[in-house]
Amino acid sequence: MANIKSAKKRIKVTETKTLRNKAIKSGVKTAIKKVDAAVAAGDKELAQANLLNAISVIDKATTKGVYHKNTSARKVSRLTKAVNNIA
Repeated sequence: MANIKSAKKRIKVTETKTLRNKAIKSGVKTAIKKVDAAVAAGDKELAQANLLNAISVIDKATTKGVYHKNTSARKVSRLTKAVNNIA
């Protein structure tokens, strides 16, 4: 356990930020799963609607510094490709 006051504060701040980042990442994963489920079901309209929501959630996560911009671009690209390949 830390003895220095600033070190104690860093521990608290890190825990707070970790919880926030975890919640944001969980939201991104949920949005991606919704798109994947719609793609698996073959429902193009639902997939496109979920895709727009997922892109929004991913972009917000990137803006908040949870994901690197290339990571979010890769996720968006793969989701878009999956939706576009629905027959």
